[in-house]
Amino acid sequence: MDLEIYDTTLRDGSQQEGISLTVNDKLRVAGLLDQLGVTYIEGGWPGANQKDTEFFARARAELNLANSTLTAFGSTRRPRGDVVSDPQLRALLDADTEVICLVGKAWDYHVIEALRTDLDEGIRMVAESIEYLKGHDRRVFFDAEHFFDGYKANPGYALAVLQAAVDSGAERLVLCDTNGGSLPGETVGAINAVKEKLGGDGVGVHYHDDVGTAVASSLAAVEAGVVQVQGCINGYGERTGNANLSTLIPDLQVKMGKRVIAGDLGLITSISHHIAEIVNVTLDPHRPYVGSSAFTHKAGLHTSALARRPDAYEHEDPTNVGNRTRMVVSELAGKASVLSKADELGLSIDEDLAGSVVERVKELEHQGYHFEAADGSFELLVRELTGWVNPYFVLESFRVQSERRADESIVSEATVKLEVAGERRVSVGEGVGPVHALDMALRGALRDDYPAVGDLRLTDYRVRVLDSKDGTSARVRVLLETADHRSSWGTIGVHENVIEASWEALADGIVVGLLRNE
Repeated sequence: MDLEIYDTTLRDGSQQEGISLTVNDKLRVAGLLDQLGVTYIEGGWPGANQKDTEFFARARAELNLANSTLTAFGSTRRPRGDVVSDPQLRALLDADTEVICLVGKAWDYHVIEALRTDLDEGIRMVAESIEYLKGHDRRVFFDAEHFFDGYKANPGYALAVLQAAVDSGAERLVLCDTNGGSLPGETVGAINAVKEKLGGDGVGVHYHDDVGTAVASSLAAVEAGVVQVQGCINGYGERTGNANLSTLIPDLQVKMGKRVIAGDLGLITSISHHIAEIVNVTLDPHRPYVGSSAFTHKAGLHTSALARRPDAYEHEDPTNVGNRTRMVVSELAGKASVLSKADELGLSIDEDLAGSVVERVKELEHQGYHFEAADGSFELLVRELTGWVNPYFVLESFRVQSERRADESIVSEATVKLEVAGERRVSVGEGVGPVHALDMALRGALRDDYPAVGDLRLTDYRVRVLDSKDGTSARVRVLLETADHRSSWGTIGVHENVIEASWEALADGIVVGLLRNE
């Protein structure tokens, strides 16, 4: 490898507000990171909590890493303590990993104010802890916490801490921007000072993103000659997060030509999304490289150029990172956008029909529709303009009512009357709300003739008031997402009545699902 990628999603990343990983979650994420091929996977802080201790115990039996090396993270011995009796160091050894990443203070302010000890003791804590772990045949990386702030405040002390780590056998000196407030230029100056003083063979960096430059600082550090960069998939981490490896890895490998992972870079989009599902945090669609909108085009000028030259408005071939070009249709669309989107959906239309679609989209979006977020409804719109008629059902009527019971529970009931396969069907559904009840009733009416509805599930439901000045009589827009085991699609409904708008989006979602099943 030209450069080591050290992933700390399972430790630093899990400190993000809203993220709580089970041991099973951590094992699954570690397997995905190994599949991607990062050099090191930091599993957690053994001894700090029962979950991380259990993870390392299970990892020995359950993780069969092919590309990555598992590391344990922990702190130096306590002030004025003894390494042999220190419970943290014992827990690190018990984790039984080849590599241990040890964190110690590199800022004199923290040694004095946080540890409540003197600077000489701060250096002894680092040196004795590393020597002890090395004496038990462990490879040791030293995370110099708050290094860049420490170097600005007292460069002599910050460099003395690093010198002690090197003299004690640390294999890597990882310079940390723990508060995340340093800009790329100033950190490069500090990196150069470290290399001049101690040599650059084993220097790494660890940036937080509090000023939005963690990836930029990491790239600048690589140009300055570091051998290891640390970060988290999807930029997870405390406060505003860590350097985003989902961006940094493609930047390094595609833009800078460095080999940084053992796996296929084309897996990074799917792995990024898979980990987002495990941590249960929706991935920002506008994330570079891996976001669903990273290679999405809306304006007609872009799409007409892309039709002729795919690289005209894309900085990279999206397939290199496992993503794809998408076209969305809106009031800004031209014929090229519609033709490209139709081709993406497998629909064959000519330029005349494309022009009709453009005019119809503009008309509907003026009424409040939003087709760039509703590719399923757009597909049905194009089909209907070709003369296609929904073959699955015809709505006769529906009725929805909600009941608040004596136990304060609320139950909704919906009755749907349809024509299905030439026969009249009446179906009743019950749900926690009116849309849920409608969904149950519709599926009940279709299930015998179209069992594929059982594979469809609603994954998102959003309502927006379009004319708030009209109060409770305002038009609303309902955006709904439906998925099966292969893909997902958005549908839309607009009406003054939220139930009618919801029915429109719901029915479209089911129809698109049945079409795609065929």
